[in-house]
Amino acid sequence: MGIADRKERDKEELKERILVAAKSLFLERGIEKTSIRNIADQIEYSPGIIYHYFKDKNEIFHALHQVGFQQLIEKMQVLGSVRNPMERLKAMGSIYVNFATENPDMYDLMFIKEAPIEHVCSTDDDCWKEGGGTFNFLRLTINDCISAGHFQGHEAEALSFMIWSIVHGMVSLHIRKRCDVILPNRKDKIVTEGLEEFFKILDRI
Repeated sequence: MGIADRKERDKEELKERILVAAKSLFLERGIEKTSIRNIADQIEYSPGIIYHYFKDKNEIFHALHQVGFQQLIEKMQVLGSVRNPMERLKAMGSIYVNFATENPDMYDLMFIKEAPIEHVCSTDDDCWKEGGGTFNFLRLTINDCISAGHFQGHEAEALSFMIWSIVHGMVSLHIRKRCDVILPNRKDKIVTEGLEEFFKILDRI
């Protein structure tokens, strides 16, 4: 391995260490209480070294939230073999809910916390590619459903947004502990049960 290759490898390894430390602190303390200095202390470097890789804390959390989207997309890949678009849509909902409930802090970072979007909005290319790609996958499936005879009279983009909003709302209420006080006896299963009820409604449209 040449010197240039070794330097590039070391650079990537340090960048990964920064992200691992940031994620650990985020899970332990939350975004608001995680600082560049905290992250630097965790990896035993000066804060200045982190600015060689990321311009600010928001960019770090944007990079972390990209990892979350990669994990979600990997789980969604199995849907390529589901030919029935309505069954694919339901499976997509189930995967989404399972991912959110199994990774509540990452979901919070991906879809609720402002930091990643603040980074997106501060760049020249202010396009949320990760969320847009996920939404587009949903929209394509909705279009397939319409072509198969479902959702007649409905507009694909608005319907896609509505479906995403409903599922997101259910998991967000669960993640933010609202179900713990509203439905304490059913808090562990109410999101799954709510999703099944939503599927019944979709079947009638």
